[in-house]
Amino acid sequence: MRHQPAEHGPPPRLRVDLMAVTAVILLASVFPVNLVPSAVQEVPGIDGQFSGKQGDILLVTVPAHGRTAEAVGEFLGRRIPFFLNGSSGYVGLLGLDMQDPPGSHELTVQLNGADPRHKLSYNVLVLKEQFPAQHLTLPKDQVDLDDKALARAKAEQEQAREVLAHVSTDRFWHGSFIEPVQGQITGAFGSVRVINGQARSPHNGEDIAAPLGTEVVAINDGVVRLTADHFFAGHGIFLDHGLGLYSMYFHLSEIVVREGQRVTRGQVIGKVGASGRASGPHLHWGVRVNGARVNPYSLLRLRVE
Repeated sequence: MRHQPAEHGPPPRLRVDLMAVTAVILLASVFPVNLVPSAVQEVPGIDGQFSGKQGDILLVTVPAHGRTAEAVGEFLGRRIPFFLNGSSGYVGLLGLDMQDPPGSHELTVQLNGADPRHKLSYNVLVLKEQFPAQHLTLPKDQVDLDDKALARAKAEQEQAREVLAHVSTDRFWHGSFIEPVQGQITGAFGSVRVINGQARSPHNGEDIAAPLGTEVVAINDGVVRLTADHFFAGHGIFLDHGLGLYSMYFHLSEIVVREGQRVTRGQVIGKVGASGRASGPHLHWGVRVNGARVNPYSLLRLRVE
């Protein structure tokens, strides 16, 4: 009787199963799939795309899911509050700072109170803006500060930062925004300023030339958070429009509102002057959106009720 040689290795059926598993693993390495159905894969930008130039304000609308009680976004480390806008969903103002790095960045929006909690992801393409250069000549004592003036300027900058860091939970503004004064633009937003031959920080507002004493109005409803007389800005007003949106009015000759006062769109809040570091009568008009320095005129293009 001849004896059959003993087989080495797994039985035939087991070998077939092993080959099938190996094939699945090889395919998964080439075409990645989610092998666990319950796992949620987050793909950046899966919910939409936005784009704008440095200094723009983007209007972002996201759908309200179920019992959503709050929508909060985050973009480049900045918190973006949203507000419920009727049946259209939640709306947020996304400011692209004048120096945000060009390229694609993620905006995440967390819908709190939804069941379950829901997170949205949008891709925001920031385009580089070509800002002009502006050469100015000013008195030497307004450019090269002594120790006393420098200490004052730093303290005033810190005061302004503290004011702008406060985010009101209510939205005070409604409808369209208006210009605070009409006149010729003499200092464009974002322009690289060269003062007495020295390069300075880019201009973070719009300079609008107008006759001394011309009335300056609020661009929309808000609350006066600060009235001040600063070394650089002169007589100025910081107006809080809610949800991190602020407008600023500098170099005034007169301020006719007080801190804590509620104002309405078109209400006179001050008059054009040349206080502070100014070469002539004009209004410096600045806008911040949740910390982002934006072109004030981008507000005028928004269409939200």
